[in-house]
Amino acid sequence: MSDFSLPTDPEARREQLSVLFTEAVPHNHALKLRLDAVEATAATVVMPYADVLVGNPETGVVAGGAVTTLIDAASGAAVMAALNAFAAIVTLDLRIDYLRPARPGLPLTARAECYKVTRMVAFVRALVHQGDPATPVASSQGTFMRVES
Repeated sequence: MSDFSLPTDPEARREQLSVLFTEAVPHNHALKLRLDAVEATAATVVMPYADVLVGNPETGVVAGGAVTTLIDAASGAAVMAALNAFAAIVTLDLRIDYLRPARPGLPLTARAECYKVTRMVAFVRALVHQGDPATPVASSQGTFMRVES
């Protein structure tokens, strides 16, 4: 997949990246991930609560794998925002600290920021919450590599 630039208009930029976000990554579509906002070097992605995402039926808490996917998707979108292009990237490393269980029935929101980009590698931090960033569910640090065709 070759790179191509994103529009400069913030809403058009979010819309174009959102379509590509779900079309290029069917897993994002399957989990109903929604690209909520795109900034110059950051992205916010929302994952609605769904019974199929529950890891423990007794508690209703979302499985850690779903949270990991949310973080990975938001981080990838932040990298593309920072590159100002839709680019093929791969996750090199993703370290996640789970800070508390997610409350059942509520959507999860991840905001990721790409704080450094080199020629081939991007560095991202992300935070997941359920409405209040001051009480995060998880935080992460990751590195992503640009794949040149």
